[in-house]
Amino acid sequence: MDRERLRALLERVQREELDLDEALEQLAQLPFVDTPHARVDTHRALRQGLPEVVYGQGKPPELIAEVVRAQQNAGLDVLVTRVDVEVAEAVLRRAPGGAHDAQARLLWYGPRETPVVGKGLVLVVSAGTSDLPVAAEASAVARRFGNRVELLADVGVAGIHRLLASSAQLRQARVLIVVAGMEGALPSVVGGLVDKPVVAVPTSVGYGASFGGLAALLGMLTSCASNVCVVNIDNGFGAAHVATLINRL
Repeated sequence: MDRERLRALLERVQREELDLDEALEQLAQLPFVDTPHARVDTHRALRQGLPEVVYGQGKPPELIAEVVRAQQNAGLDVLVTRVDVEVAEAVLRRAPGGAHDAQARLLWYGPRETPVVGKGLVLVVSAGTSDLPVAAEASAVARRFGNRVELLADVGVAGIHRLLASSAQLRQARVLIVVAGMEGALPSVVGGLVDKPVVAVPTSVGYGASFGGLAALLGMLTSCASNVCVVNIDNGFGAAHVATLINRL
């Protein structure tokens, strides 16, 4: 249940197109639905503007499918993150009708195209091709959350001329998500080129001294660019969520 569905429901009652008891039955599904193994939050879109998203990593396919069906029965589109190919195939056998994005590791149950409600462009900037899975997650989630999204890939600081050649595209964005591993320098550079919020995403890409993304995380947290904020390592989803909220202001 989101604001639009709730408003439509109340307007139908107001126009006497829907019986009051039927409306109460639909509202009885708020604010959550119990399943055998989960308590699904169907009220989150109404409270926060964005529905609950299922974190798929570590969950068995039967549990993911159970939650998917509960959200669908509540009239919600469903997004599942961190789903590898084998798990996705098993989930789709139990809950048909979804689409799997292998690079972004997302399962989506909903319309092919999501209506754009964001006010401007969310630009996802990826340092290297090894960072693309996290950048793809950020791009796909932002798109499913109703943003116009573009991806600028392979523009890391090892060849900074590649980034500078796209300065016009950088400045057209309303919000930027910058994804980088290794030493994590790219968000600082981008932050120094634009007057917009930069959501930095450290990735676990890098040799031993990168400590699985910790070096990039600390570098981004200590950025000298004051328009940079940072999410957790490999958290493309979190970056897309924050960028969406900013893009709706």
